[in-house]
Amino acid sequence: MSLPDLVRLAVAVLALVALACGVIAWTGRRTIPDALVAVLRAAVQLALVAMVIGWIFAHPVAVGPYLAVMLVAAAVTSARRIGGGWAALPSLLVSIGTGAAIVLGVVLAAGALAPTGQEVLPFTAQVIGGAMTAASLAGLRMRDDVAHRWGEVEAMLALGFSRREAVADLGRQAAARALVPALDQTRAAGLVTLPGAFVGLLLAGAPPWRAAQVQLLVLVGLLAAQAISAVGTAVLTAPLWAASRPVVTVR
Repeated sequence: MSLPDLVRLAVAVLALVALACGVIAWTGRRTIPDALVAVLRAAVQLALVAMVIGWIFAHPVAVGPYLAVMLVAAAVTSARRIGGGWAALPSLLVSIGTGAAIVLGVVLAAGALAPTGQEVLPFTAQVIGGAMTAASLAGLRMRDDVAHRWGEVEAMLALGFSRREAVADLGRQAAARALVPALDQTRAAGLVTLPGAFVGLLLAGAPPWRAAQVQLLVLVGLLAAQAISAVGTAVLTAPLWAASRPVVTVR
């Protein structure tokens, strides 16, 4: 990339960051530092990842360990987001990892993707990211609902229900709400949005029909992984939220 291209990219990024921070400021929440840190992290991480992935494509044996690192990072990020701390980490690892593993297994078994690093790595990375988002949304919703309806939960516990049973209905609601973005994304593909994989393949010169095929696989894979992850998070973290009244914080 030439110097003028880098300058134009920097100008666009800075303008968009300023726009996002200005809108966030209207909410009155102290999330502007989070947004700035997120953008800075994204820039650094993408630069490093670009170099790492280039090396991984030349050494396919490294695909598995790299995806394992991504899975752990996703679980840690989700645990921090929902406020569950280390106690929530095992549940999130299982929920996110199960969703991604099942989807990847189905896709490879059907032969829809070649078992090469160039195809498995980007597909699985997107699925892990989507599963992480669903886990975070389900965990946040469940935590907040349990906190707001703690009197009902406490009453069920007093009647002899287990922790999991006391928050089961709230967990189902949380999982369903967590899937709204995935359902909207799938429903609106091609009409409201042109998803990332589709645009990326078009920019790379792939035929539109091939781009559509790959994007459909990604969307359906994301939906399946997010469903598994959201439900798994709601079920596995239930005892954590029912142990004591959760503290609702804006993170």
